[in-house]
Amino acid sequence: MSKNKRFLIASGGTGGHFYPGFAIGKTLNGKGTNVLFLVRKNDPAKEILAKHNLPFAELDLTGLPRSFNPLRHFRFVKKLLSTLSHTRHIIADFKPDVALGTGGYISFPLIYCAHRMGIKTALHESNTRMGLANKICSHFADLVMLGLPLDKDIKNSRLTFTPVRSEFAQSVNRNEVLAQLGLNPAVQTILVMGGSQGAKGLNEAVVKLVKAQTDTQFIHLTGPKWYDTLSKEYEGLSHIKALPYSHEVHKLIKSADAIICRSGASTLAELVACQIPAILVPFPHAAEDHQYYNANILEKYGCAVVFRESPNLAAQLQQTLISFTPARLAQMREAYQKIKLPNPLQAATDIASVLRSL
Repeated sequence: MSKNKRFLIASGGTGGHFYPGFAIGKTLNGKGTNVLFLVRKNDPAKEILAKHNLPFAELDLTGLPRSFNPLRHFRFVKKLLSTLSHTRHIIADFKPDVALGTGGYISFPLIYCAHRMGIKTALHESNTRMGLANKICSHFADLVMLGLPLDKDIKNSRLTFTPVRSEFAQSVNRNEVLAQLGLNPAVQTILVMGGSQGAKGLNEAVVKLVKAQTDTQFIHLTGPKWYDTLSKEYEGLSHIKALPYSHEVHKLIKSADAIICRSGASTLAELVACQIPAILVPFPHAAEDHQYYNANILEKYGCAVVFRESPNLAAQLQQTLISFTPARLAQMREAYQKIKLPNPLQAATDIASVLRSL
C-alpha cells in the first residue's frame, strides 16, 4: 500500500473535537504520509499543531446562528459561501486522498467540498448522540467512525472508540506524583476536574464537599477562571491541592483512587484507558444532553456513578465517597474489563489503518 497518501483533517473548535483529530493526524503523520489540518481562524489549536510541526490551514467560518435574526443568517450564509470557495482551493492545491472531519462546524466545508470533488470522506463522532455538524456531514461521508455506540443506527458506520494521547499508556509512580503535590500517598485521593475551563456548578459543589470530607484528600483542577476564588476558599485546608489546570492530567488520573468529572467523550476515553472509578456529573447544557447519555454507558457496566447537577449535588457526592471502600473501588476498576468497546489506546492506530484503506 502506498506510503505517500495525503490526508486533510478538519479538527478544532473544542478540545473534544480537536484532540481525536490531533491523535489520528499524529499517527498518520508518523507513518510517512502527508497530513494537513484545517482549523478555524484564531483557533487556539494552532499553537498545539505548530508545537508538533503539523501543518495547518485556516478557515474563517462561524457556527450556524441559533437566533431568528435575518441579518445574522445573511452574514452566516455569505461567510459560508466564501469559506466553501476557500476550502475548494485548499483541496485542489493539497490533493488529499481522504478528507476527515471530527465534528464541529469546521467539518462541514471540508466534507461537503471533498464529496463534491470525488474525494473519499470520513467522519469521527465521539458521543452517543451525533452533533448537528456530523448529522449533516454524514450524508456526504463514505465512512462514519464512532467513539461510542450511537443511540440510533447510521449507515456506513463502525465502532472505533475515541483516541487518547499516548501519554495515557505510560506507567506512573503514584507516591512520587502525590508527594510532589504535598499530599499523602497513604490517604484516599480524589481527583476533580471539570474540563480545561473548569465547571461552575461542579466547582461550587466540590468546595462544600472538600470542607465536609476531611478524611479524604483532593486534587481539584479548578479551571483558570475559578482558581483565585477557590484558592481562597481552600485556605488553611491541608487535604486539598488546587491547580488551575494540568498538562499532565494522565499522571493525576493514574495517581487518584477515584475521579469526579464531566462526561465528555474524550474524558470517558481517558477514564477507560486508566480504568479509574468515577463519579460523573454531565454538563447540563451539552447539546442534546449527550454527556448524560455518554455517562450512562460507564454506569451501566458498574464503572461509574452518575448524578445530575443540582443543589443537592454536594450531599450526593459526599454520600457516594463514604461508600467508596477499597473493596468497592476494586470492583469498579474490575468492571472496566467487561466493557465491550475497542481499546482507546489503540484507537488512533486502528483509525489510521482504516483511513489508509479507503
